[in-house]
Amino acid sequence: MMKRRICLFLTGLSFVWCSFAQETGFDGEYVGPDTAEMTLSDTVDIILPDSAVVYPESMEANLDTLRTNWYMQQYAVVDNSCLENSVNIDYPDSVYIRKLSQLPTVIEMPYNSVVRRYIDMYVQKRRALVENLLGLSTYYMPIFEQALEREGLPLELKYLPIIESALRPDATSRAGAAGLWQFMVRTGKSMGLEINSLVDERRDPIKSSAMAARYLKDLYGIYHDWALAIASYNCGPGNVNKAIRRSGGKTDYWAIYPYLPRETRGYVPAFIAVNYVMNYYSDHNICPVLTRRPLLTDTVQVTHRVHFKQISDVLQLSLDEIRSLNPQYRRDIIPGHIRPYTLILPSQQVYAYIEAEAEILAHDAELYAQRTVVEPAGVAPGTTIYHKVRKGETLSKIARKYGVSVSNLRAWNNLRKSSYLRVGQRLAVSKKGAVKKSNSTVTASSKTQTKKSSASKYHTVRKGESLWSISQKYKGVSAEDIRRENNLRGNAIRPGQRLKIPAA
Repeated sequence: MMKRRICLFLTGLSFVWCSFAQETGFDGEYVGPDTAEMTLSDTVDIILPDSAVVYPESMEANLDTLRTNWYMQQYAVVDNSCLENSVNIDYPDSVYIRKLSQLPTVIEMPYNSVVRRYIDMYVQKRRALVENLLGLSTYYMPIFEQALEREGLPLELKYLPIIESALRPDATSRAGAAGLWQFMVRTGKSMGLEINSLVDERRDPIKSSAMAARYLKDLYGIYHDWALAIASYNCGPGNVNKAIRRSGGKTDYWAIYPYLPRETRGYVPAFIAVNYVMNYYSDHNICPVLTRRPLLTDTVQVTHRVHFKQISDVLQLSLDEIRSLNPQYRRDIIPGHIRPYTLILPSQQVYAYIEAEAEILAHDAELYAQRTVVEPAGVAPGTTIYHKVRKGETLSKIARKYGVSVSNLRAWNNLRKSSYLRVGQRLAVSKKGAVKKSNSTVTASSKTQTKKSSASKYHTVRKGESLWSISQKYKGVSAEDIRRENNLRGNAIRPGQRLKIPAA
């Protein structure tokens, strides 16, 4: 009886079921020849115990999470070409040597027992992961190739993110490295990537790939050897230089192999193995996840603060799809009010966004709005005056001057009983109930008139009200008058906001 394999068809950007890491390694040492005619008997091979193998976190994926993945639920189909006999085929070492030598690469791809361990892990225990990586590569590899081509680098470097992140832009390692290329915060910032609470450009596929290509080019400029450059990408030039010194000045990766950090020794072998697997997967009966159609995207510049949910609701786009296309926005917020930011959308939705931008920004605006000015309790907006402390003044003297209590004066300025005033200090005084006096007497009629005037000049916004509806409540006042009096840039107001009503 034949058993059919389930393959996933993509319409979105990526799958998010893998856990990832940035470092791999083996204990022990091995120097492997680079000739295509090499046979196993030509090598000084080392048999490594399983306990000595340190595989990357990207190989530790729990594929059970695929069952709850949004893309799996939406686009999983049966591929009748993947049958029960789709099992791995083991080849003799000579076949691996020949196949690696036939890859059209600038970087050396020698074979040895360490490389074989990685190949075996990918084609045997992690076959399902490779299938999904092949599906994801249809979206990501063109991005990597463009960045590498721009810097004039070997295109086979495009497979490094498979080791680093398994092609997951939101991957974060245990050490804090993030993104497809797994940059640490310090490294990312030093290369000009923006990293803050809202934006993390280490997760931006396009920008991080451009920075990774520049970084790899710089590393190659140090060593003029791709194996050493790749190793230093993993552990830093300092550790590679230290290994070179300990080896007596040798500058060949395989010669300094035993002197490298344990986690880095397997990094170049893993890179060679990934190049093999991504090119010869079909020789091992691995069926790639297929894509129903290519994902065509375009960009739009956003110049306002906007939440993904506003875009999702108005354009009827999946929130998960927007997140997948724009993984650099950590809180689903594009802070376009600070500077223009790029938003990636399916091509057919870009013009829809441009046409509906005003509607998107107005949608649930009060829910996502940030307050720019907030007065503390007890000091209402627009009813505050400030007093500059002079030499010899005390709180009680200032309180008498404005007809307020000392306790209120402390509350408005967050002062404790033990707080001291300093000359030049500015103190907030609420005009609501405070009248600046030239003498110690304040008539009751003047207090009443002040309260009446204050009450008649402010309006607290209620749910459902607009500037126009509020203006209708005050004779001779227009919505434009209210907007101008309160320095409002647009028509957006929120419940609870106090608006000053100009005199008619």
